[in-house]
Amino acid sequence: MRAYVTGGTGFVGSNIVKVFSERHGATVHCPVHRFVPAGTPGFSTERLDLLDDGAVQASVDEFDPDVIVHSMILNDFAAMYTDRDLAWRSYVGTTESLARAADRAEAKLILVSTDWVFDGTQPGADEDTPPNPVNLYGVLKMASERTALLSAERAAVARVSAVSGMHWLRDSTPRVQDGGFGYLVTSIVEALEAGEAFAVWEADNINMVASPSLASECAEVIWRIAADASATGVFHCCGADSVGRMELARLACEVFDLDVAMLASTAPDTGATGAVGEFPIPYDTSLAVRRTREVLNYEPPGVRELLARFRTERSTGDLAGR
Repeated sequence: MRAYVTGGTGFVGSNIVKVFSERHGATVHCPVHRFVPAGTPGFSTERLDLLDDGAVQASVDEFDPDVIVHSMILNDFAAMYTDRDLAWRSYVGTTESLARAADRAEAKLILVSTDWVFDGTQPGADEDTPPNPVNLYGVLKMASERTALLSAERAAVARVSAVSGMHWLRDSTPRVQDGGFGYLVTSIVEALEAGEAFAVWEADNINMVASPSLASECAEVIWRIAADASATGVFHCCGADSVGRMELARLACEVFDLDVAMLASTAPDTGATGAVGEFPIPYDTSLAVRRTREVLNYEPPGVRELLARFRTERSTGDLAGR
C-alpha cells in the first residue's frame, strides 16, 4: 500500500506512519510544513503548504497513493479564534483539497477527527450520534468530517479520543496538562518517576470523562480502515472503557508501578494553558464503538491493556506487540 499521510510528524501522525510502514510494510510519504525530523526512516518527506491547492494536487499526483490519511491540524486554539479564515482553510479547506486529490488518484481519504465534535452531554456517543460541538475546534472538525464524506468518492472519518502514547519523532511533550486528556498520562508518569507530585485538574469546565486510546492502536484501526475497501463512513478509534481524569491517573500509577499517593486534585491552571475558561470544553466525551466493531470486526482493548502497551512502548522504544 502507498499511503500519503499529512501531519505525519505530529503526535498521532507519527504513530500512523510507524504502524503503516514498520508493522504493515506500507510505502509512506509525508508532506511537512515546518518540522522535518533528522533522518526519517520508513517514510519520505517533502516541504509542502497544504493551503496551496495546486501544490497539493501536484504532490498527490506524483506520489499516486492508495490512501490519503489527513491527520494534520492547526494545533493552536488562540490562532483559530484570532484568525477564523486561516482556521477554516487549515481544516475544511485542506480536507476539500485532499478529497479532490484522492479522487484524482482513485485513493481512499481518511480524515482523523476527534471526540470533541460532541458537546459533552452525550455520554457513550456512537458513530451515528449527531455531532454538536461547543467550541471552534469541534466545529472545524465537524465541518471537515462532512466535507470528507460528501466530497470524496471513498472516504472515512476516524475519531480519536483522549490519546496517550509515544510521539515517535519528538523527545518531549508540548505541554503538561490541558483542558482535554492529551499528554496527561505521559506527564503523570514523567513527574512521578522524577519523584515529583502531580496535581490532576478536576473541574466542571474541562473534559472530565472520556474513552482513552493509545496512539499506536488508533493507527492500527486506521490501517484496518485503509486496508478494507468497503470500510467507509465514521469510525471510533478508542478503548473499550470510559474513565474520569483521576481514575485514569490512578490506573496509570498502577500499570507503571508508581506511587498513587503522589497524586492530588486541583483546579485547572488557566494561566498555564491560556485556554481553560476562554472557550467551552465538553465535559463527557465518552464514545461507543458499535459500528467500528461491526464493520472492522474489531474489539477495542480496555484502558488497562492500552496503558500496559504504552509502558512497553516507552520502555522498549518500539511498537508494542499485538
